[in-house]
Amino acid sequence: MRKKRDRFSGYFNRATETMPPGEREDYQNRILREIVRYAHGHSPGIRERFRAAGITPEDIPTIGDLGKLPVTEKSSLISLQKKEPPFGGLLTTSHNRLRKIYLAPGPIFVPEARQSRYWRWETAFYAAGFRKGDIVQVTLSYHLTPGGWMLEEPLHSLGCTVIAGGVGNLDSQVKIMHELGVTGFVGMPSFLLSIGDHAEKLGLDLKKDLSLEVSFLTIELLTESMRNSIEKRFGMVARQGYGTAEVGAIAYECIENRGMHIADDLILEIVDPETGKRLGPGETGEVVVTLFNKAYSLLRFGTGDLSYYDDSPCPCGRTSARLPRLVGRLDQATKLRGVFIHPSQTDQLMSRYPEIKKYQVVITREEKGDEMAFHIELEDEHIDKERLKTRLQAAIKETLKLRGKVECIPKGSIPEGAKTIEDRRDWR
Repeated sequence: MRKKRDRFSGYFNRATETMPPGEREDYQNRILREIVRYAHGHSPGIRERFRAAGITPEDIPTIGDLGKLPVTEKSSLISLQKKEPPFGGLLTTSHNRLRKIYLAPGPIFVPEARQSRYWRWETAFYAAGFRKGDIVQVTLSYHLTPGGWMLEEPLHSLGCTVIAGGVGNLDSQVKIMHELGVTGFVGMPSFLLSIGDHAEKLGLDLKKDLSLEVSFLTIELLTESMRNSIEKRFGMVARQGYGTAEVGAIAYECIENRGMHIADDLILEIVDPETGKRLGPGETGEVVVTLFNKAYSLLRFGTGDLSYYDDSPCPCGRTSARLPRLVGRLDQATKLRGVFIHPSQTDQLMSRYPEIKKYQVVITREEKGDEMAFHIELEDEHIDKERLKTRLQAAIKETLKLRGKVECIPKGSIPEGAKTIEDRRDWR
């Protein structure tokens, strides 16, 4: 029987991961000043941003001053690259001196400089339980996008052997996993579940015939039901990480599963998309990142993702704040009474009530202000509607931090293809 190794004690870098909060802030402020000065001195695109904002590097001595610089949204990055190809004036070196160039959705050219730990995923993999000697199957694309490549190098740094599985081809993925004794999986949770289904169709026992012990899941949201299914079926640990093609690692889960720790080598703000103002713990806004990367100057890059942060202590000993989860995308969200609501939030809420067949959130503007109503179609018209409405209204307030009334409507009232959140407010 294979001996299980210790996967969850220790740290990749104890000094930075367990840094006291005050010391962490001083450290980030010091690096920020250095990065801002360097970017302003070597990046024409950054100099133009500062000029347009009417500020100099001396105006941003601390994280609290970053709000003086407007957020650069992904759409703006696309425009910048069209205006000043290939990298929008944000690169501080000649592009023919880079190690690799990728093409991310947008399309956006993404540089990789000749430096170690460029994508910074090592800490995330270590926290997820990956260790020296693991054989790891990476099932992300190796074509044009940085997906597979950005996650392979950090695994090598940890002493892992990597199999570039790529995407698709379930027969080969299962054969490799079974015959080579793969211990670690990297990829999307849905694809891992598909591999499990296919392996079982081939007569394999997922726990006895496969050697998987850890998985690092990314690209798509890992729901708790998916996590539970993976861990139960494979007998393995499932943890997720969050990053983007432009930025690399942003946040990652530890063994405690209490949200994703924010990476130590960047500054993450949760920002009100309308005002650019930094928000506090528990307040939902856009994830905005400032990279500690001298080669590619991403200062206040708006990811377009919505989340919130929790700065309470984590039992794992890491002291960075955590993103409990990603709420959704900014372009799919609706703001009501100062609070963002997203279809993924309402879907998660309504999934607790199997008696509800279909629902739609309708937002209207009334004399007393904006109102939110949940229109629900029931599986069984004979259930206690008033009791269900009382329970659901309490859950809406607790989950969304907003009041919402519940209206039971006849089956078939919500048309096929209807928006989950229907905003009927007149903005004229």
